[in-house]
Amino acid sequence: MSATPKKSLKLFSGRSHPDLAEEVAKQLDVTVTPQAAYEFANGEIFVRYDESVRGCDAFVIQSHSQPINDAIMEQLIMVDALKRGSAKRITAVVPFYGYARQDKKHKGREPISARLMADMFKTAGADRILTVDLHTDQIMGFFDGPVDHLFAQTVLSDYIRDNHSDRDITVVSPDSGRVRVAEKWADNLGGTPLAFIHKTRDPTKPNQVVANRVVGDVEGRLCVVVDDMIDTGGTITKATEQLLAAGASDVIIAATHGVLSGPAVDRLSSCGAREVVLTNTLPIPEERRFHNLTVLSAAPLVARAIHQVFEDGSVTGLFDGHS
Repeated sequence: MSATPKKSLKLFSGRSHPDLAEEVAKQLDVTVTPQAAYEFANGEIFVRYDESVRGCDAFVIQSHSQPINDAIMEQLIMVDALKRGSAKRITAVVPFYGYARQDKKHKGREPISARLMADMFKTAGADRILTVDLHTDQIMGFFDGPVDHLFAQTVLSDYIRDNHSDRDITVVSPDSGRVRVAEKWADNLGGTPLAFIHKTRDPTKPNQVVANRVVGDVEGRLCVVVDDMIDTGGTITKATEQLLAAGASDVIIAATHGVLSGPAVDRLSSCGAREVVLTNTLPIPEERRFHNLTVLSAAPLVARAIHQVFEDGSVTGLFDGHS
């Protein structure tokens, strides 16, 4: 008995960000596989797929948006259902990876929750993880299997270059920890100058920042402040105020993940920034949008990466031009 091996790509979506999943499906020219998903009265999540998944190359897309623990648990259950349904390979597509900020211990008796997340995906049955702009690169080493780390900065920097190439641009890191990311941005924009905000943060008080001073040449220049995520907006808006006080002609805020918790919308809309540019790795409902917000789609990037994984191609080639 002999058979010719064939591959079948199936895309599965959790309920946290269905719009992104539909965009990715459209880019791939597939449909999202139908499923039944609901909660029992006590909050337990149930998932069952409406068609066979045996032998398929499964991609389970779920962005860990609020309520974040529900989104994570739902994706883990979806992966487990695929494993028990005999899917051939399971890729957890996580545009925003929850708990990524907890990637190391600042003090004793603290968890490393980003590692716990990786362990849970491995236990559930994920063979690989595909994610966008992790908080730190070291998280890739937490998962015992392939991790495809996509960089949305290419999407963001292309937008800045296409719309502001006639300006004198300085790329600004909101703290010293993001300088390497700012360097990559500067390269993408053709070697623009760099600056950063020297700040202090009390690790015992989350989301509270004290901005100190600007280091670098920003006077009379368009400053692009770059970060991986905006949560409450405290860091990025204080940086914007410091840059304007230091003589910057304009400030554009650019980040991949718009968490936008609590006072973020009020802070961002009133901090003096000319524009706030985010991607749609996380859902941004209409009530959280404001007049100077621009949202770019990460779907083409994610779809190209999924296609490369399915075809056993090079994901790295999407960024450095070499397959």
